[in-house]
Amino acid sequence: MRLTPIQKVQKISSRNFIENHMKPRFPLILDDFIDPGSPAFKKWNYEYFKEVAGSHKVNIYGSDIESLDRVASSPIGQSTFSEYLELISKTPTEHRLFLFNLLNIRPELKDDIHYNDVTGGKILKWLPFMFFGGEGSITRNHIDIDMSHVFITQFHGIKRIWLFPWEQSDLMYKLPYNFHSLPNIKDPNYREFPALLHLNGYEAVLKPGETLYIPSGWWHYIQYETEGYSVSVRALPSSLLEKWRGFKNMVVTRNFDNIMRRLFKEKWFRYKVRIARKRGARAARKQKSFLI
Repeated sequence: MRLTPIQKVQKISSRNFIENHMKPRFPLILDDFIDPGSPAFKKWNYEYFKEVAGSHKVNIYGSDIESLDRVASSPIGQSTFSEYLELISKTPTEHRLFLFNLLNIRPELKDDIHYNDVTGGKILKWLPFMFFGGEGSITRNHIDIDMSHVFITQFHGIKRIWLFPWEQSDLMYKLPYNFHSLPNIKDPNYREFPALLHLNGYEAVLKPGETLYIPSGWWHYIQYETEGYSVSVRALPSSLLEKWRGFKNMVVTRNFDNIMRRLFKEKWFRYKVRIARKRGARAARKQKSFLI
C-alpha cells in the first residue's frame, strides 16, 4: 500500500476546482473553503458548546472496525453533550459522535460559517454535519452511501485521513451489498489480504481551518490524531452514473442487504466474505499481470 500526500491550495478558482478536481474526481485540501474570518473560528470551543447545547442527549459510537456486516454501527451508549465533551477533553477514547446535528439543534450556529464556495453553488449549506472524536478514535474504511462529494473542515484538533478511488474497490476487498471493506487497513495483514499491497491511495493530515475535498465514491479511513471536531457539507454527485449509484445504494442495495441478513443471518455474511476475497484475489492477479 502506497500513500501520496494530498495537494494543498489556497484561493483556487471555481473553474479550476471544477475542471481539475470535481469533474475528474480528484481530492484536494483547501485552505480557505471556510472563510478564515468566520465567527465560528473565534466563538466555537467546548465551553461554548456546553453553554448552548450541553444538556442535549447524544448517541455515542465506538470502534466500528469489527461491525463488518452493517452499513452503519449502532450506538454503544448515550450521554449529555457536556459529559461527552468532558470525556474527550480529559482522556484518549474511541468514543465518537457520528453525523451529529448540532447545527440543526441550534440553527443560528450555521450563520457562524461563511463559505468560499468553489463548486459554483452546488454545496448543500443547509445540511451540515458535525463529527466529534476522542484521541485515537477511528472511522472504518468506507464509501458514503449517497455518493455525494464531501467537504470536511477541521475546526479543532488533527485528523489523519486516507483516501482511495472507487476503481480500487476490489483491491480493498469491498463486501458486496455493503459500503465498507473487509480488512483493517490501518494494520493490514498482507498475507491474508495480499491485494492490499497494490493499493495506491492518498493521505491528508487535516489541521484547523483546512478542508478536505473527498470526491464522490472515494473510500476514506479516518483517525483522530488528537481529540477534536469537524464540520462536513455535501454536494450532490455530478454525473448521471454517480447519481444512479447513490439512488441504487440508498433505495435498493441497502434494503436488499437488510432483508437477506434477516433471512439468512451468518450464512449471508459468509457468502459476502467469500465473494470479497474472490474479487480481491482476481484484482491482485490483474495487477501482477500489468507488471510482467
